[in-house]
Amino acid sequence: MKITLARPLDRKMCIPDVQASVAYTGASLVPECKIVQYEKNQSKMAKQFSSFSIPIIIIFLVLLTWRGHSRQISIQNDESMLSDGVTDGNHHQQQSSLIQMPSSSGSRNAAGCHETYGFLPCTQTVFGNVFLIVVYGYLMFLAAKLLSAGSEVLLQILGPGIVGGLFLPVLGSLPDAAIILASGLAGSKVAAQSQVSVGMGLMAGSNVMLLTVLWGSCLIVGKQDITPSMSTASGNPRTLSLTELGVATDIWTCYGARIMLISLLPFIIVQLPQVFNAQNGNNIAVVVSLVVAICMLISYSLYQVFQPWIQKRKIAYSKHKHLISGVLKQLKERTLGRLFMDNGHPNTDAIQKLFAIMDENSDGYLTANELRALVIGIQLEERHTDIDDAVYHVLKEFDTSHDSLIDKDEFTKGVSKWLEKAKNSAMYGHRSQTLKLLLDFEECTKNEEGILGGGNEGSNSTPPENMLWDTAKAGLILLSGTFIAALVAEPLVDAVNNFSTASRIPPFFVSFVILPFASSSEIVSVLIFASKKNMRAASLAYSEIYGSVTMSNLLSLSVFLSLVYYRDLEWNFSAQVLIILVVCITMGLLASFRTKFPLWLSMVAFGLYPVSLLLAYVLDYVVGWA
Repeated sequence: MKITLARPLDRKMCIPDVQASVAYTGASLVPECKIVQYEKNQSKMAKQFSSFSIPIIIIFLVLLTWRGHSRQISIQNDESMLSDGVTDGNHHQQQSSLIQMPSSSGSRNAAGCHETYGFLPCTQTVFGNVFLIVVYGYLMFLAAKLLSAGSEVLLQILGPGIVGGLFLPVLGSLPDAAIILASGLAGSKVAAQSQVSVGMGLMAGSNVMLLTVLWGSCLIVGKQDITPSMSTASGNPRTLSLTELGVATDIWTCYGARIMLISLLPFIIVQLPQVFNAQNGNNIAVVVSLVVAICMLISYSLYQVFQPWIQKRKIAYSKHKHLISGVLKQLKERTLGRLFMDNGHPNTDAIQKLFAIMDENSDGYLTANELRALVIGIQLEERHTDIDDAVYHVLKEFDTSHDSLIDKDEFTKGVSKWLEKAKNSAMYGHRSQTLKLLLDFEECTKNEEGILGGGNEGSNSTPPENMLWDTAKAGLILLSGTFIAALVAEPLVDAVNNFSTASRIPPFFVSFVILPFASSSEIVSVLIFASKKNMRAASLAYSEIYGSVTMSNLLSLSVFLSLVYYRDLEWNFSAQVLIILVVCITMGLLASFRTKFPLWLSMVAFGLYPVSLLLAYVLDYVVGWA
């Protein structure tokens, strides 16, 4: 099929009108647009405001907590007192006429709290520290998101290999490592002994949250009938119980859970002195556990290089996730942003209109070739995605009748399902990555001619100059995420410690509950992926969970043990280590030897979360392990 452009688009003067539409008519692709310069300027200003509004608001709110300078009046008589030159001769006056000179220290304000880097705000109130935790936590979440996005792009470009096996897994766990490092690196030994519990709380909280809250949530949102052989012969729907609903995974997911169990070996070693009541052997156990953790981290990375099935699953997870995001952006562009009605429900009229546009031969069905028109626009910015694979996944997702054709009802239900999933997620509406399909018809037409014409000259390959540019962009994203994580880690730890002091809640419990949500950027994506309700999606989602826990067990523990050894800190974290062992062993054994998980197991997973907190409290403050 040859596609021609009826009349050229003037990118400087012509934009699509709100009521414009794109129609496939035979061999021509005719965009209808009006020259509306005023609307273009308004749209441009709106996009610029949207891009910078959130950072400006955050900066403004942070500045509200900025300290002011003034003369400090004190009745204490010390060397910093000077007379103000005013006295009434009354020696029994209640107010002193002495002015205290401001302290020369720039690291502490009048309230006595430590100002990170000498200028970041601090407070000793509960609500003030809650605000700072939210701000710094959001910035850390942004850093984790940038690192995750950059790693996925780089892994898709370079494919499985040394970079994907050695460096990218480390970058994915960098936010946790940065917070752990900041919790014990600065300050005196006494301060480090107190603050390092924030790092341990993050490490324990991340593992427990992933294997309990997120694991159980994936089971709920991805539940389906896992006992199809027991369906009734009449075909009537039946009420499914907690044992008949659930999630099914493949055998490779079991292998990931077993690797997670093996990664617990350093925790077992460091816990041996507590088991045998040999407190004098804590230092030796820390050193041995540190060496074992580093060796296992290197071995795990090399295993991913020489046995790249883990990397391939990550690539499949990333591609499928971005496919849904890209198709939704494409749909929004083609329907001119009217995919949702005012009440928040999907706009079925706009979706059906899009179906009529894509149905070139007006036979009431979409074929694989016609679906290419939907997928092709994604390649403008993500050309390393295989088009045939993308078309296959869209067809598999929408074709519920399994006839290799998509009718209007299947298309409407499929798009509506994706929109409902994306409505509350970050994947929909990222205007910085908008395809701008209607303003790039010339380039899109060239790509479509080359692919639909059946040519093999690089239709699915990335040109060298584009590959270099995409690699450079991925590198900049990774550098930005690394910089933000390193910058925000210390003030976030300080805010948690100040909140702990003000609220009298131990810092371990604060970081255990709050910080995992700041450093984990894949929670929403994993839940959306698991909600696709098929074995492949569930397998990739749970593999992502087990892989994250494995890296935390190896990298985060290595950083923590290095701090304990370097600062010569006392080891009193046996209760926290026991929590990690109990949760990881329980869920690891459960996932290592079965591929079907009934819905009732979600209650077991959720129940382990409060049990972990209760166990930590009992062991530390009742039994006295602390």
